[in-house]
Amino acid sequence: DIQPGVTIVIGPGTEVIAGEGKILTAGGFDTHIHFICPQQVDEALMSGVTSMLGGGTGPAHGTFATTCTPGPFHIARMIQAADEFPVNLGFAGKGNASRPAALEEMIKAGACALKL
Repeated sequence: DIQPGVTIVIGPGTEVIAGEGKILTAGGFDTHIHFICPQQVDEALMSGVTSMLGGGTGPAHGTFATTCTPGPFHIARMIQAADEFPVNLGFAGKGNASRPAALEEMIKAGACALKL
C-alpha cells in the first residue's frame, strides 16, 4: 500500500513473497516470439513486456523467422547470446521429432518448451 489515498487490502488467501534485495517488476509475458534481433528486448521492455518465450537461431527475415529453435546446439547458442539481457527469456525447441531422445537432448540443452 504505497499510493496516497488508496487502501489495498491484502486478503487471507494472498501469499506474501519477500522481495528484499530484489528488483520486482510487473510485466507482460509474450509467448510467441521470433527471436531475430537483440533490439527486440528493448522494444519489449518499452512495451511493458518483461518475459519472452519463443525461438529462432539468430538474425532472420521473412519466412526464415521461426518460433522454435532447432536442436541442442542452437538452443545452447541462443541461451549464451541472451545471457546479458535484462528480461526473462525462454527458448522453445523444435518438438516434432519422431524419437524421444531428440526431444530429451533439447530439454537438457536448456529448452523450456517444445513447439509442435
